[in-house]
Amino acid sequence: MASSLQEGLLDPQGPIASAERLLLINSTAIMLVVVVPVIVATFAFAWWYRSSNQRASRDLSESYEERVEFVVWSIPALTVILLSGVIWIGSHQLDPRARISGTSDPLRVDVVALDWKWLFIYPDQGIATVNQLVVPAGTPVEFRLTSATVMNSFFVPQLGSQIYTMGGMITHLSLLADKPGEYPGLSANFSGDGFSEMRFVVRSTPAGEFNAWLGEARSSGSALDDAAYAELSKPSKAVPPATYRSVDPKLFDHIVDRTATGRDTTGMVHQGGG
Repeated sequence: MASSLQEGLLDPQGPIASAERLLLINSTAIMLVVVVPVIVATFAFAWWYRSSNQRASRDLSESYEERVEFVVWSIPALTVILLSGVIWIGSHQLDPRARISGTSDPLRVDVVALDWKWLFIYPDQGIATVNQLVVPAGTPVEFRLTSATVMNSFFVPQLGSQIYTMGGMITHLSLLADKPGEYPGLSANFSGDGFSEMRFVVRSTPAGEFNAWLGEARSSGSALDDAAYAELSKPSKAVPPATYRSVDPKLFDHIVDRTATGRDTTGMVHQGGG
């Protein structure tokens, strides 16, 4: 239980997740304004008007009371209006496409949902990873997301918004990790036999360590060429984290084009790659 709370929405490690937790708390508090009095009143009335209480008077001829009707309808109506306002404002403030202010320029990452693993492409750095995402702490990360297979959902509870990935379509998401750490991510949408093992780790590091990791990634591992991508895209479960020293920066666009049109663009995957 404690472990779940420490790795979930109630343990935010970024501004988006913090804002979502506040929205959740505010919404819950507003709803409790109605729920708690109703529960208390239910028990209070049941106890007071019990058959053994001779002091409780009942007027069976009374069928309508304006003041009671006013309270019964006005309080829930005001609650709905207030709750709608809070959620409306919060939803616009937490627009997944909106840029997050940070101490440095955003890091661009392309995300592809595969069966049953996550492919992360760093188009500006020319590398790619599987089931691990390394980002510098305090730097906004701007994601483009798609799926090379069925519909899926990308979710890092401690950093913020869940967002869907769909073949032939691109969704956008901005996140930021406030401090160094490791944050679990997962698929939040059932996508087949290996769904439960479709997990990854977001590793947030100081800027210096991130640059060192980039250098190490570029000097080791294999290239994500046509053959490597064809093998990677095959259905597989519990895939260990992997790093590719080079990748075509346009791979993401080729995948979107292939899933949108049904054409096989794998021959274009590694053109221009390292």
